[in-house]
Amino acid sequence: MPESFLAPDFWVAVLQIIMIDLVLSGDNAVVIALACRNLPPAQRRRGILWGVAGAVGLRVALTMVAALVMNLPWLKLVGGVLLLWIGVKLLVPEDADGHDISPANHLWGAVRTIIVADFVMSLDNVIAVAGASHGNLGLLVFGLLVSIPLIIWSSQIVLHLMERWPVVVVIGAGLLGWVAGSMIWSDPALAGTVAAAPSWAATVAAALSALFVVGLGKWLTRRRARTVDITIE
Repeated sequence: MPESFLAPDFWVAVLQIIMIDLVLSGDNAVVIALACRNLPPAQRRRGILWGVAGAVGLRVALTMVAALVMNLPWLKLVGGVLLLWIGVKLLVPEDADGHDISPANHLWGAVRTIIVADFVMSLDNVIAVAGASHGNLGLLVFGLLVSIPLIIWSSQIVLHLMERWPVVVVIGAGLLGWVAGSMIWSDPALAGTVAAAPSWAATVAAALSALFVVGLGKWLTRRRARTVDITIE
C-alpha cells in the first residue's frame, strides 16, 4: 500500500473532496427528477442511471483536466478567488426558486438534459475538488470514486439536512473558503513571496479565507433580507 495512502493528509483531502461533492451536488437530484418526471415509469429508472453515468463521467474528465492545469502559475490564484465567490454565493439565498429544467418525453432526451444541466452546474464542483486534490491525480480519482455513490444515494438527504439545519451550508461554505485560501497560498506564482513565511502561515491563510467567506455571506444575506423587508413595506 503506498505510503501516501496511509498519510493523514491523504484522508483529510479525501474527506474534503467528499464533503465538497455532497454540498455542491445537492441540486443534482432535483435536476434529475425534473428531467425525468414525464418519462414512463419503465424508462424513468434507465433515464436516471444513464443520465447520472454520463454526468459523472463528464465531471471526472473535467476535474482531471482542471487538476492537471492547476499547477500552472496564477491559475490557482484565479481559481481560489472564484472559489471564494462560489462559497459566498452558497450562503446567499437565490432570488427565485426552482430550476429552469424542461422535462423530456423520451429516454435520451432526459439523459441529454441531465448531462447538459450537470455540465453547466459543475464548474464550482470541478474547481473545488481540483483544489482539494492539490494536483494529485491518484487522490483526485480515489476521492471522486468514493464520493460518487454518496452523491447518487445521499443528495436528497443532504438537501433535507441543508434545509433543516442551515449550519450544514455554513460548514460547506467555510470549507470552500478554506480550500480557496490553500489554493491561493500554494500558487507557484507566489512561491517567492510566501517562501519566507512560517509553516503555520498557510493554515492561518486558509482559516482567514474560511472566515471571510462565512462573514461576507452572512452579511450579504442579512442585507438582502433587509432589502426584501423594505420592499414589502
